[in-house]
Amino acid sequence: MHSIVCVKEIPDPETPAAAFAIDPVAKRAIPAKDKPPVISPFDEQAVEAALRIKDAKGGKVTVISMGAPTAEKILKHSMAMGADEAVLLNDPAFDDSDSATTAYVLAQAIKKIGAFDFVFCGRQAGDFDMGQVGSGVAELLGVPSVTLAKKIEPKDDVARVERAFPDGFEVVEVKMPALITVSNELGQPRYAPLKGIMAAAKKKVPVWNSTEIGADASRIGAAGKRTNILRLYIPVRESKCEVIGGENEEDMANKLAQKLREVKLI
Repeated sequence: MHSIVCVKEIPDPETPAAAFAIDPVAKRAIPAKDKPPVISPFDEQAVEAALRIKDAKGGKVTVISMGAPTAEKILKHSMAMGADEAVLLNDPAFDDSDSATTAYVLAQAIKKIGAFDFVFCGRQAGDFDMGQVGSGVAELLGVPSVTLAKKIEPKDDVARVERAFPDGFEVVEVKMPALITVSNELGQPRYAPLKGIMAAAKKKVPVWNSTEIGADASRIGAAGKRTNILRLYIPVRESKCEVIGGENEEDMANKLAQKLREVKLI
C-alpha cells in the first residue's frame, strides 16, 4: 500500500503577535528570526494518517512539498516520524503560486512518482486556510476525493472514511486510489523518535524542478495563477473610552442610554 502525502511549510503558528510582520509590497508574511517555519499542523496529521495505514497494512509513505529549500526540514521531520521517502519541488518558476498552480505542480509530481493507493493532504493550510489544494489535486489526477477525514479504514480496493462535522460525523466509502484531506479530529500526530530523527538526517531529499515533473510553463507560478492577493495586512484595532458622568445613578443611566442610542447600539 503506497500513500503519498502533500505537506507545506508555514510560519510557526506559535509566533507571538508582536514578532509577526507582513511585507505589504510582496504580500507575504515575514517569519520571525527566532521562530523558524514549521510543517502545517493539518499536514502533520495527514502524515500521521498515512503512517497509521502503513502500520496496519504495510507498504510505504512518500512525502512531497512545493516550497523553498528550507522545506527540506519538514520533509525530514516527516521521515523521522516514519515516512520512507520525500521529494522537494523547488523552482523559481513556482514562485507567486496560488491554490490552482500549487495543485497542478503537486499533481504533476505525483504522476511522476507513479502508482499510489492514497494521496493525503491536510484539510487546509495552517497559514491561509484556503482548503482548496487537496480537491484540486484530486481533480487533476482524476481520482475521487473525501474531505475532513477523522478516520480511514482501507479494505481491499475500498476505503471507509469517517468525515468530521461540527455536530457529528458522516461515514462514506470511496474506491481507491483516492485523495483524502485529513482533519484535526484524527488525533495527535506521533512524536518522531530519536532513532527516526537520526535516520532521517542521513537521507538525501531529491529536488525536482518544473522540467523534471513535465510542467506546462503556462500553468505554474505567476503565469498560471487564477487569483491575486489584493492586500495582505495585520488588522489595526482602535478603541476609545468615554466616561459617562452624572449627578446620580439615575442621571448617569439616562445619559448612558442616550449615548447608546446615538451610536445605534440600542
